[in-house]
Amino acid sequence: MAGERFVRFFRNSLIRRSSRRGDSQDANPTESKSGADVRLIQRSSFSYSAGHPFFEYLVVVSLKKDIKGNYEPKITYQFPKRENLLRGQREEEERLLQAIPLFCFPDGNEWAPLMEYKSETFSFVLTNIDGSRKIGYCRRLLPSGRDPRFPEVYCIVSCLGCFGLFSKILDEVEKRRQISAAVIYPFMQGLRESPFPAPGRTVTIKSFIPESGTEQIELTRPLDSHLEHVEFQALLKCLSAEKILLIFASVVLERRIVFLADELSSLSTCIHSAAALLYPFTWAHTYIPVVPEKLLSTVCCPTPFMVGIQKRYLEEVLDQPMEEVLLVDLSKGEFLKMVGDEEEILPPKLRSEMLHSLPTMNNNIQTSEEFNTHVSDTFIQFFVKMIGHYPAHIKWSRNGTGSFQEQSFCKAITSKTNRRFVKKFVKTQMFSLFIQEAEKSKKCIEGYFQQKLNEYQEEKKCRRLS
Repeated sequence: MAGERFVRFFRNSLIRRSSRRGDSQDANPTESKSGADVRLIQRSSFSYSAGHPFFEYLVVVSLKKDIKGNYEPKITYQFPKRENLLRGQREEEERLLQAIPLFCFPDGNEWAPLMEYKSETFSFVLTNIDGSRKIGYCRRLLPSGRDPRFPEVYCIVSCLGCFGLFSKILDEVEKRRQISAAVIYPFMQGLRESPFPAPGRTVTIKSFIPESGTEQIELTRPLDSHLEHVEFQALLKCLSAEKILLIFASVVLERRIVFLADELSSLSTCIHSAAALLYPFTWAHTYIPVVPEKLLSTVCCPTPFMVGIQKRYLEEVLDQPMEEVLLVDLSKGEFLKMVGDEEEILPPKLRSEMLHSLPTMNNNIQTSEEFNTHVSDTFIQFFVKMIGHYPAHIKWSRNGTGSFQEQSFCKAITSKTNRRFVKKFVKTQMFSLFIQEAEKSKKCIEGYFQQKLNEYQEEKKCRRLS
């Protein structure tokens, strides 16, 4: 079966990737980010291109009986149907369509018809052989009916990362599905014909609904792209600020982290938020927000990973021969397994500052955007203070190429505890990739991180003059 072929392919990809890196966690930081032959390995960075179509596909995944009488997820509808594809494009599409059902029903095939089911929203990320990324935004719902029936998944596949916006689109899809599946497709056609808005801009979609008439749906893209796929409130509902800092400490040193939760929505949202704490850096290793049952052996991978697993599979996970790992139970807000040194990773002074800066769920920050910005800025300030002096330690040649001077960079840090942390951090692949980009041009990219860096330098200058 296509799904079984994909599972074998995925596992072999992880094995090849591990053998290329070696079993050491501290893999060569100058190594290629993805490994050219690893297809559909998931990662955590996204595209934000204005003017690009909203999505590539809408697929409906339903549970169908196979020849053995078991229920397997199958694509029962695909929009649009692409024709006249070149051979390479056709093979890429086939790989994508093989993977999607597995990630739409990651909790296996032990289903029975239902009369009630609370719809769930979750997502997954697939990386192709050429490094291009596709995100599956999923809404699993129970279609309207009088008799027991199976849930189905509406999955929007896009290369654009904007979880809040696509969640609103899925709300519209679900509203129409309760009337008739036929009402969904004109709406999606109108959406596909509309360009993805620039940051801070809004696009309006007109859509007809029987008995309601024509509706205007406004879809607004957030102004700050680094927060487009983030809902930090969900993370802080599940975990204390202290535990979030311990997770951050593990993630920033590229360790192995497993998140457990009962609900797909919580799992997907929290793992995306944990990855977003790294901004302006990007998690560069195996990243699977919701691991399908057939891929639970991923937790045996000797290289760094960040994965989410439904709690119903906890016993199977604990039975796996895992190396050092941080096992996070989001349902109970506790750690089930730790390496043991997590509290010693971050410099104490900065850790204390971050702890006091993190907002609580009952403070006076009003909107989710303000909340997200506040949380993100806490971690951005950590990186600003730890590595914000990096531009002064890139040596530029006459031909315009830069060379990062790691030794002088580390020596410039006066605090011993800060220097101890940075000496470990510079060996990570995420830092290596960040510096590789910085070495390409003497002119700094004027992004949000650079803005915060400039503000910090100005504050330091003012303090020296006062």
